Amino acid sequence: MTAQPPKTAPTAPAAPRPITSLAEAQALIGHYSEVMDTLLQLVEQETGLVRAGRLREAAKLERHKSELARLYVADTARLQASQPYLAQTVPQLLDGLRARHDTFRSLLQINLTVLATAHAVSEGIMRGVSDEVARRTTLQTYGASGRANLPPPKSAQPLTVYRSL
Repeated sequence: MTAQPPKTAPTAPAAPRPITSLAEAQALIGHYSEVMDTLLQLVEQETGLVRAGRLREAAKLERHKSELARLYVADTARLQASQPYLAQTVPQLLDGLRARHDTFRSLLQINLTVLATAHAVSEGIMRGVSDEVARRTTLQTYGASGRANLPPPKSAQPLTVYRSL
């Protein structure tokens, strides 16, 4: 019998290091603003592509969008950890950053709405196709009331989607 290494609980990510200087604060706020602007441009591009039905092109943006989102979350955590210092040393920058962030959130909400709508529409199409396939593969019979019988749930056929068009 071989010895198994002890199972350890997953470690929590390290707490972000708080800012300790004015130069560091300005650099972080500048980086955060740059990441937010780039992410916003990418999200607006994705929104336009999804609205135009160009889903394949929109999907190509995913990797870059994920990387920007990771940077955004890391900078947000560091800003939150440095909140007391920033409020004391650069309150005007912090207020401007909050205003920009509110605009950012509202534009992200539009993107999420567009993506949810596209998801709902595509799901509706797939359900319609599935129902039509099930209807065509079952016998059309009438019940005692004279109405058409619905196909039994067990007659449902799985759909295969070929994603590469």
